[in-house]
Amino acid sequence: MAPLALELGKRENIESLICVTAQHREMLDSVMRCFGLRADFDLNIMGKNQTLTDVTVKALKGLEGCFAEAKPDLVLVHGDTSTTFSAALAAFYAKIPVGHVEAGLRTYDRYSPFPEEMNRCLVGRLATLHFAPTSKNAENLRAEAVTGDIFVTGNTVIDAMKYTIGDGEFTSPELRALDLSGRVVAMTCHRRENYGEPMENIFSAVREIAEARPDIEVVYPVHMSPVVRSAAHGILDGQRNIHLIEPLDAMDMHRLMSRSFMVMTDSGGIQEEAPSLGKPVLVLRRETERPEAVAAGTVKLSGVDRADIVRDALELLDSESAYERMARAVNPYGDGEACRRIADAIEFNAGLRATPPDNFSPR
Repeated sequence: MAPLALELGKRENIESLICVTAQHREMLDSVMRCFGLRADFDLNIMGKNQTLTDVTVKALKGLEGCFAEAKPDLVLVHGDTSTTFSAALAAFYAKIPVGHVEAGLRTYDRYSPFPEEMNRCLVGRLATLHFAPTSKNAENLRAEAVTGDIFVTGNTVIDAMKYTIGDGEFTSPELRALDLSGRVVAMTCHRRENYGEPMENIFSAVREIAEARPDIEVVYPVHMSPVVRSAAHGILDGQRNIHLIEPLDAMDMHRLMSRSFMVMTDSGGIQEEAPSLGKPVLVLRRETERPEAVAAGTVKLSGVDRADIVRDALELLDSESAYERMARAVNPYGDGEACRRIADAIEFNAGLRATPPDNFSPR
């Protein structure tokens, strides 16, 4: 959402206000610093060991007050978090139109990813402006007969990389201390549906890969979740070429991916970001709401079985042809113009411009 906030700030016809819930305080603050943004409203809801219910209730109540004070003409929400759903619902209760950025992603399994799949489906029913990254996402929305206008824009995460990728050095002391001159495997793993046995399988597979290929360096910024941290340190500690570091800001994470050989992740956005850098991605999940990436060949769905993950990783590490097929595939998720299209669509919907934006289409 950060590059969209910057784009909206350039538009003379639009007054853009930023409200953050601060569900993850440290992660949020690092992003705000990276993009030079300041929150107009900060709900500061973060609490120790909070549940999804805690997040939803606190966000819903805080946003009620925010909307009452700001009286916006449109509320923009992004993606599929509990904050996204709470904001859309609070706006609906206040009879304020909702615009959904990154609309139309689906796995059609209500519990995977959890709670993201149901969050984005519910927001789709509440929103009246739908900013779909791809034509497939738009087709999903039309099949569900959502109300309102659908625009195919590309994804704003690709736009964000224009601000973060550069020749600068890492700001993380932990990254600066590592020797990343060889082959680096950047890794993330944090999704709730992977808690327990799936996550243990993933970490066991990563350890086996690191032991089998001692020339690689696995760099894993470990999520703040106590569940994730306990599992990661319990299985991965002590392996010389696995580096468990603190979470990174957007700039350092993008620069790490840029300097990596390949990426292993259960994240959603990284499935779009890494291919724009020419980096193959192994998805550590049973399914993905981004089938376009699988079809394009930029990512491979490795699942959560230890043997499958090891097999797919070693193939990329050992086979130049397998690696090149993925590295050279065309990213289907954006051209860096998503924010411009979304801002144009907002102006068009408000009667401030005569024509709708062009639709994004992969070249």
